[in-house]
Amino acid sequence: MTQANNNNDLVWDLDAFNQRQRAIDFVMGFENKLCVFSNSVEQLYTNYNIFFPREEARKLVILPNPYAHHDTFNGIPESAVTATGMEILPGVFKGKQTLFLRIPFKQGTIKTVPLQMGLRVVQQQCPPERPFLPVLMKGDLRELDASIPCLHLHRIHVNRLTAHSTLDKKDIEKVISKRLADLSLL
Repeated sequence: MTQANNNNDLVWDLDAFNQRQRAIDFVMGFENKLCVFSNSVEQLYTNYNIFFPREEARKLVILPNPYAHHDTFNGIPESAVTATGMEILPGVFKGKQTLFLRIPFKQGTIKTVPLQMGLRVVQQQCPPERPFLPVLMKGDLRELDASIPCLHLHRIHVNRLTAHSTLDKKDIEKVISKRLADLSLL
């Protein structure tokens, strides 16, 4: 059995969701758009599928592509990934369904802006040597106000990957940046 098969970080429980189908529809829009980090096996998955197996009632299962081992980064320590407090959620802007980014500020306020604008602002605030590289982890699919699905974002810090080569770090940065660009097209 491979590590991915033993990886409980890839099985997310949807039992507590009041609007389960809405959460499922929402998260499916992010398949392969945001990378998934598993701290228990220290892996970052960049190529995966999301399934909802019948035998695993009310569970979401992330299955890394078994034919794309090069799309999994190993040896990513938990210390290289931190919570951002930011969340992606659905909403309506100018009469059209869109995605928003909720950004917390130090003063305790939260600003909700269209996703593309929010990502641009966050990226501009980061120095080039420490880019904003969001990833998902188990528990990041949540529900606001018992009805609105949202995805909490974590962030990988490539400068904390001390056991990785410069080439590996650049590859991680490149694939997450590419996924972010794809996400901005939603």
